[in-house]
Amino acid sequence: MAESARKVALDCLLAGERQGAWSDGYLRNSVRRAGLDSRDAALAAQLTYGVLQNRILLDWHLARLSSVPVDKMEPAVRVSLQMGIYQLGFLDKIPPHAAVNESVEMVKASSHNPKAAALVNAILRAFEREGQEERPQPEELWIRYSHPEWLVRELAQTVPAEELEPLLAADNTQPPLQAQVNLIRTTPEDLTRELEAEGVRAARHAWLPNCLELEGAGNLENLDAFREGRFYIQDGAAKLSVTAASPAPGMRVLDVCGAPGGKSFAAAVAMGNQGEIISCDLHPHKIKLISTGAARLGLNSIVAMEKDGRKFDCAWENFFDLVIVDAPCSGLGVIRKKPDIRYKDPAPLKGLPKVQKEILANASRYVRPGGVLLYSTCTVLTRENEAVVRAFLDQGTEFKLETFDLPGPVGAVKTGMVTLWPHRHNTDGFFIAKLRKNS
Repeated sequence: MAESARKVALDCLLAGERQGAWSDGYLRNSVRRAGLDSRDAALAAQLTYGVLQNRILLDWHLARLSSVPVDKMEPAVRVSLQMGIYQLGFLDKIPPHAAVNESVEMVKASSHNPKAAALVNAILRAFEREGQEERPQPEELWIRYSHPEWLVRELAQTVPAEELEPLLAADNTQPPLQAQVNLIRTTPEDLTRELEAEGVRAARHAWLPNCLELEGAGNLENLDAFREGRFYIQDGAAKLSVTAASPAPGMRVLDVCGAPGGKSFAAAVAMGNQGEIISCDLHPHKIKLISTGAARLGLNSIVAMEKDGRKFDCAWENFFDLVIVDAPCSGLGVIRKKPDIRYKDPAPLKGLPKVQKEILANASRYVRPGGVLLYSTCTVLTRENEAVVRAFLDQGTEFKLETFDLPGPVGAVKTGMVTLWPHRHNTDGFFIAKLRKNS
């Protein structure tokens, strides 16, 4: 079965290279199709994410040890070598001979080059003997933590110099699986007991209310508590953005870029399922995600609707008590969950602030006098966050930034804007800005 796990990981990594497939979704579907048990599914995930988190460093080792240039290698051979070096250099529970032998066997099955298996065997044996002693120079952070140079330069502009390396290191960790309790159907205490009875380890979050951190959950769809809507998965940062907005029972709420629905779900639970939440997205298939999730959770206050956040709807002008704009963004705050996002082409990112400004300006027209406009992203880049909000305010709008309080280490946000960080808060990298419209 371990070989099947490695094959699933190999296929997932190759799909990312060849098709641009996102690792999380592709891996989830592949594990289901392969029928892997929980142990082998965990190994497939560990190998997939481990290679993605360390790919630049792994290729650095390959370049030193191989007579064949890395970019000239057959993709299946290169990825098999990356997986082999990752197992030898990063995992202590897999015997070295197993890591080498399984890599060689994978290449025999996937390559048409009769010399490929011998090449893989020679490189991995060399790494086992001597390669682990070599390391990039201390200043070569982009190699050590496998973040492209352009990304390291960007991040260096967002955090103090002494925090750059901790941030890069945090990006290469495995985030906790956080379950938000559906208070409409259960309590944290009852849900904890139910999950533990199903073999899942559930611990209360250290400072985020009504949040459990899960271990050993496996396929969530196999859990009665999930199927029957007693919790939903959402990172603490996204939950905190809704907390900052302070939704209350009876409110009219618009979630402009709502899919897959997490913020709408959080708002509905905070409102006691009393009020009206219109959750929108531009793509029809994503509307189904919102509707299906709301139905599973029993949140009938949510109505999913296909809508372009940049196009004005006069029927909604000055109508909503709260408008949530979780804008399309570069996603560079969720590298822990989507390690492959760091390797995407950075060129299209330059156009995002224009889109974000258009959506924010349009959505602001839907807020009633005295209502709240919440702007958030899952990135940490200033040009997509503070700069977008400042540009909006500089247009002479009727809005002002408003202070808010969040639990735990975040505390009082007196400027009305805050960025959450993996290395500071153990959350996604996430930006939140709260604006109040003049009465």
